[in-house]
Parts: sequence; C-alpha cells; structure tokens
Amino acid sequence: MTDARIDSVRATAYRIPTEAPESDGTYEWDSTTMVCVEVDAGGRNGFGYSYADVTAASIVNRRFADLLRGHLAMDIEAAWRSMSADLRNIGRPGIGAHAVSAVDTALWDLKAKLLDQPLVTLLGQVRDAVPAYGSGGFTSLDEKALQRQLSDWVADGFTMVKMKVGRAPHDDPKRVTGAKKAIGTSCALMVDANGALSRHQAVAAANRFAESNVVWFEEPVSSDDREGLRWVRSHAPMGMAIAAGEYGYDPWYFAAMLDASSVDILQADATRCLGISGFMKASALCEARHVPLSAHCAPSIHLHAAAASSPLVHVEYFHDHVRIESMLLDGFVAAQDGLLHPPLDRPGHGVALKSADADQWRIA
Repeated sequence: MTDARIDSVRATAYRIPTEAPESDGTYEWDSTTMVCVEVDAGGRNGFGYSYADVTAASIVNRRFADLLRGHLAMDIEAAWRSMSADLRNIGRPGIGAHAVSAVDTALWDLKAKLLDQPLVTLLGQVRDAVPAYGSGGFTSLDEKALQRQLSDWVADGFTMVKMKVGRAPHDDPKRVTGAKKAIGTSCALMVDANGALSRHQAVAAANRFAESNVVWFEEPVSSDDREGLRWVRSHAPMGMAIAAGEYGYDPWYFAAMLDASSVDILQADATRCLGISGFMKASALCEARHVPLSAHCAPSIHLHAAAASSPLVHVEYFHDHVRIESMLLDGFVAAQDGLLHPPLDRPGHGVALKSADADQWRIA
C-alpha cells in the first residue's frame, strides 16, 4: 500500500460544554471545540484532531481537501509543506496551524495503518511508558474543590500535579500552600500563570511558591516575551523550572525560544504546532540543545509521539481534554499510576472518533 494516494480529506467540528465555567490567569471559558479530520487512502482511514475554533474545519474542507487529493499518502512531509505554503497569504500561525496539525496527525495515523504498524513503532519507540501529570486546578475552583481535584490525582498514582495561578495574585500564595498540604510530600506541585504576571510579579510569586516546593512555573509572563521569560528564569529560585511554548505554531518559534534561553523546559502541542511532524521537529530541536520537552494537553494525540521522543519528560493529562477524549474517542488510554502506555496491539495511534456519541455537539 506504499503507493496509495489520498482519496478524500474532510473535517467536522464539535463544541463540548465544560462541567462548569472555568478560568485561568488570563481567560475564561465554558466549552471546548474539537476539530476532527479524516483522511482516506488505500481503503484505510486516518484520524486526527485539534482543539481549535470551528474555522479550522473550514480551512480543511475549503482548501486542503482539494489540495491533498491525489497526493501519495506516504509522503507526509510533502503534504505538510504543501499545506503550509497554501496558507502563506491567509496566515499559517494560529488557526491555520491548527488546521494543518489535525490533517498531519491524520496522515501519520493513516500511514501507520497502511503499513500495519503502531504509530510509535513507525516513529521509533524509545520508552515503554510516558510519565503524565494531572493538570487542571482552575482559578474558578474554590480552595476545597481545588484541593480535592489535586488530591484525587495523587490517589490515582500521579506523582506530579499542576494548578492555575495569576488571576488574583494576592490570593495565590494561600492557594498554593493549601494545595501542597493536600497533595503531600510525595507529589510534585506545578503552577501555571498563563502569562498573567509582569516580570517582577512573577519573580516575587516564584519566591513565595518556593516555600511550598513548587518545581515548575509555567508561563509566568507571556510566551511572546522571550526576554522576559529568560529574565524570570535567571531570577527564579534554584530547583524551579520555567516552562513555556504551548503557543508555538512552528519549528521556527521553538528555535527562537531555545536560542533566547527562555525556558528550562520547552512545551509543544501537536494540535497547534503543525501536528506530529511539527512535534517531532520540536523534539529534535530540544535534543540538539539539551533542553527537556513536555507535551501540552491532548494526551491521546501525544502518546505515541511522546514515547518516541528522547528529550521528553512528561505529557500533560489535562482535565478538560481527558474528559472529552474518554467520552468521544474509541481506544482512549487512561493513565495508570501516573503513566501512559502506548497501545501496540493496533495500527496507527489507536483512537477513533465515536461519531454517534459526538453528534449531539456537532457544529460543522
């Protein structure tokens, strides 16, 4: 099937309500939109998705469906470059990158199925299991609910958990202290400000958080402020990693972040950074610079790529995405004792959309 050509590309979109209104340091939301892509070739079907606006589905259906029809399914890099070039005049970063990401992931799933191999085998497996950290801890949660969510992850075997900070900086030290007491000494505490703080606020907060042994401070300032991230990193307490990169849309962004020495740990998100292809390029950049990599959200998309990434340290087991993927994806892999194991008993990345279950939320 190595000569199979793409027959069709199509996208659908679903808007799934959250359990309750949620917020972090800079944003509030009450739903999550999932853009799903299917690609057919050689009698097999590849599946990919992104968490993006519905307009990403429109880009796939109006531009990429015709562009990719007839392409060799095996030539993912050629398809990746064709899609990126097609977005030149309408903008690749942002929503365009989300659209490319969903298609690229579907193409990798398709290629692995055509070769009858698990995706991790095709990419080159380097580990049997991927560490995951429980993530949520929204600023919309009261202290009791926050502590319950974090402690529940500890009870499930997670050794790392993350909470949101930055919406009300004066309240954060108390929230962080309470969170650390709830999870105990055997679990590492991580915080994420989503770029809500100024440089000086961030350093002051980092020093307060160090009293609770916080080991990770994500986006203390905006990811657009690479110099600011570097400055915070140089002034943060020893043992506290500064992390960012989830809004990187291409390898050039990651290269600039790494060249600026902005982070101790780089984050990359395959649903945004041009798919599995983009994620593995980010992995190569990290390996070349001896910087650890962390996969941002969407655990089902990242599992196989994470297991094939040498510099990877963990995958984010994000509350909203875990809830959606466990409901709507056939083959969803749940964490066991804080570890994710890529399935080796089926080809591709192993998940597929439960269309009948998702239809109630379909918007395109």
